[in-house]
Amino acid sequence: MTVCRIVRALPAVALVGAAIAGMPDAHADNRRLNESVVVNVYTIQQHNHCPIEIKINPQLRLAAQWHTNDVLNNRALNGDIGSDGSTPQVRANNAGFVGTVSETVAINPALAISGIEIMNNWYYRPDYMAIMSNCANTQIGVWSENRLDRSVVVAVYGQPG
Repeated sequence: MTVCRIVRALPAVALVGAAIAGMPDAHADNRRLNESVVVNVYTIQQHNHCPIEIKINPQLRLAAQWHTNDVLNNRALNGDIGSDGSTPQVRANNAGFVGTVSETVAINPALAISGIEIMNNWYYRPDYMAIMSNCANTQIGVWSENRLDRSVVVAVYGQPG
């Protein structure tokens, strides 16, 4: 490339650089992934002839968010128990949910995880399949977070009481 071409390209490069520098930090919006998990659980429940449609519950979503962040930040965690010893029931109660809960957790050692990977992980685990297909679980909260080397998805299922 000649000096003339470089000089002509500088204003464009400077403009693009300024635009990138002025952009806010990128944060993943996992809303679509979280909603796809709910839809897949709904489908499993429909195949199990559940009479009531599962509904998203903000309190269960908050409990799922707490555990997702805990698992993401504490590499020793790989299941339902939190770094403080909390259980899914304790977290749901602390979030204001009244009733019985259960939980499914997916951890992927990569930047991203797909809905297919989540369902393949949960569908073929008899304990998780029992939770997802349980018609008494009429409410759900799902949260996911990711970093460069780890993705975590937590679903908390509720039976209002």
